This record gives sequence, C-alpha cells and structure tokens, in this order.
Amino acid sequence: MEIITANSNPKIKNINKLNKNTSFRKEKQVFIIEGIRMFRELPVDRVKQVFVSETAYQKYKAELFEKGITEQDRRLIVVSDSVFQSMSQTKTPQGLLAVVDRYHYTMDGLISVMNGRENGNTFLVLESIQDPGNLGTIVRTAEAADVTGIIIGGDSCDIYNPKVVRSTMGTIFRVPFVYVDDLAGAVDRLKKHGIVVYGAHLDGQDLYAGKLEKNSAFLIGNEGNGLTVELSLKADRLIRIPMAGQVESLNAAISATLLAYEAYRQRK
Repeated sequence: MEIITANSNPKIKNINKLNKNTSFRKEKQVFIIEGIRMFRELPVDRVKQVFVSETAYQKYKAELFEKGITEQDRRLIVVSDSVFQSMSQTKTPQGLLAVVDRYHYTMDGLISVMNGRENGNTFLVLESIQDPGNLGTIVRTAEAADVTGIIIGGDSCDIYNPKVVRSTMGTIFRVPFVYVDDLAGAVDRLKKHGIVVYGAHLDGQDLYAGKLEKNSAFLIGNEGNGLTVELSLKADRLIRIPMAGQVESLNAAISATLLAYEAYRQRK
C-alpha cells in the first residue's frame, strides 16, 4: 500500500490540477468526489483512485474494504494528514476523496428513458447557469422531484466542478444529464416527442392558474438575465411563480425546485 508524504508527488499534483482545471478534468474524463458520505453512494466500478489520509484510513478502513478497496488494491493511496489537507477543497476535510469516471449521457439516451416512464416526464432545461451551488442544488432537487433528465446549455458551469459535485450530495451518480451546444435544437427534439415546454418568465401566466401537461419541460434561465428571447420563443407557454412583497425574482435553483415539484405533485 502506497503512502505519500510530500505535496510534490506527481499524483498529488494531478489531483490539485483536476480540482482546479475544467479542461484537464475533461481531457482525463474524470472528476473528484470528496467526503465519506459521497463515497458511500459512489458506484465502486467507477472508481479510478481513492486517496485517504492516515488518520481517516483507520477510521474508514472497514467501509473501504466493504467496497472492495483493500490494502492490495492499487487504487488505494494513503497520504499524510498534511498532504491531504493541501488536496482538499473543504475547510474541514474528512480525509477521503476519489477520482471517478465521468458519465456519458446523450439526448438519445434521455429520450429512451422518457419512453419507458408511464407516469409522465419532467425535464429541466438550463440556460447559462453560472453558479456552481445553483447547479448542484438543481441536480439534487431533480432526483427528489422525479425529474427524467437535465439538459444543460454548453455555456453553463461545469457539472464536475468540485463545488457542484459537493452540492449534489451524491445525486450526480443517479440523475441523467447532458450538455448541448444547441439548446434550442434540443428543445425542438423534446417537442417532437410530445413534451410540452414551459418557460420560466416574469411575463408568464401564474404557475398555479392552470394544469401542467403530464410530459413537460421547464426552461430555466441565467441567474441575472433570465431566459434569452431565442429560448423563450421555444416555449409553448410562459409561466411565472407568484411572489408576494417586493421580491423581483427567485434564485434559479429555487425556481427549478418549485417548478419540478409542482409537476411532480400534479403527476402524482
């Protein structure tokens, strides 16, 4: 079993680069998860490497072994506590992180999943979502609200950003998502398969004033600017979430949550 005690070790440098560099993560087709809770939910067949601090190794050894990560497994790398501190992206490291194979979903795959769901479908279509916390929360909400899949515009933040991954709380392992450069074209594909498209817009009709279709998609715009005119025109109907007081708009993640849950409530 390897034990690393120096920050200059190439494997440590590789982790630090994966944490910080979107292009490098994409090149290597991996991402980083950190913490024992995320590790517990991680499909072990996607694990490339596991880094654990010496202190955490004693604490989590049994759980590692349960997943088949034993002392003889070349994927297991133990590091000194100080080295792990330098690798961690959190203020209070739990002493465990893993390098994980990326997921490769496609529009064809999402549509295939859609066709197998008898109780209806909900898609979230995200345009220029820039805040990692928002994107991670949307992914987490998507599982809870039984969303079929998430379609993300290419100019949104990277779903494999460590902040996004942490915010998903493990749901990134289970919620299908796909990045597309032509978001309007992706919406057209959904419409061809019977999906009714709703655009979240301040000029829309009250969300609670009418019934949503069983198969629906919600367009969620950029945190600051909302939906572009081009994407708004793709909506079959514009809807707004009613707000009391002097609130002008809601956070993108909150908006996505309310819309997804209303669709879920009506489907149920």
